[in-house]
Amino acid sequence: MRNRPLSVLWLQSGGCGGCTMSLLCAESPDLPMVLEAANIRLLWHPSLSEETGAEVVALFDRILSGAEPLDVLCVEGSLLRGPNGTGRFHVLAGTGRPTIDWVRALAATAGHVVAVGTCAAYGGITAAGENITDACGLQYDGAQRGGALGGEFRARSGLPVINVAGCPTHPNWVTETLMLLAEDTPDAAALTAADLDVHQRPRFYADHLVHHGCPRNEYYEYKASAEKASDLGCLMEHRGCLGTQAHADCNTRLWNGEGSCTRGGYACINCTAPGFEEPGHPFQQTPKFAGIPIGLPTDMPKAWFVALSSLAKAATPERVRRNAAADRIVVPPTVRNTNKS
Repeated sequence: MRNRPLSVLWLQSGGCGGCTMSLLCAESPDLPMVLEAANIRLLWHPSLSEETGAEVVALFDRILSGAEPLDVLCVEGSLLRGPNGTGRFHVLAGTGRPTIDWVRALAATAGHVVAVGTCAAYGGITAAGENITDACGLQYDGAQRGGALGGEFRARSGLPVINVAGCPTHPNWVTETLMLLAEDTPDAAALTAADLDVHQRPRFYADHLVHHGCPRNEYYEYKASAEKASDLGCLMEHRGCLGTQAHADCNTRLWNGEGSCTRGGYACINCTAPGFEEPGHPFQQTPKFAGIPIGLPTDMPKAWFVALSSLAKAATPERVRRNAAADRIVVPPTVRNTNKS
């Protein structure tokens, strides 16, 4: 067992603070309970801690000198390299030093580095468009390895940056990552390189698809599709939903106990993936070629999709067909006697 609390420092860079807002919605257990139960000590958080100014700089100096151990550096928001590589679009208040420089220095001393949210992981919304601030992620610039720390960066643990991606990230993805890191012992790590996927996301959530557990799956199976925003049908064919390709467990690990994007009637935009912010088309529009969606479900060949779609549409029950294009259940399921005795 660890002989002292897991020390965590949280910095915010170029972003909206939404991942912190999401984290505060953690429940069963909530954030304070997680920190206490997992023996995690939050050294400082810019929104949650009392210390400011010289007190924070003194903490950073103790970490850099080795007087204060840093087990986990969490960074929320993208890193701003501009203008012209100086990083001075974002100077840490009161220090005169670019935040990206502080992050690089502190990351070099940290046992683990965690990118909280897609901005910190890959650049995210902050890097969209012309990207005049030259925003990037900690170890990725979009889908390309590199970013603020460089593609070869490894924390003291030997792991690359752990990308807890999402916009915002689910609170439990963050708390479970921290709890796993708190379980590390000198002889064994609870989170290893094998537990990260190809984009360095923790596999405990990234090995799932948003499609899993979606309440619209009956409509998907019959390719009974929504045509407008309020419809109950599947959102993939016409409304831009990427849930069959998006790596996250949003529909099995619900938000605030009961919600997800597709449950709220909004198409999944694959916000855990690098480059999600610029899909090349409106978020609620499905691009097609010859009437076939370009982005097919993960692991499904195009010929199979075309064949299965044709069969499914032909077999669609009238109930499913009519409900798919309505904003409420207009035809309830038939009541059948299932007692065969």
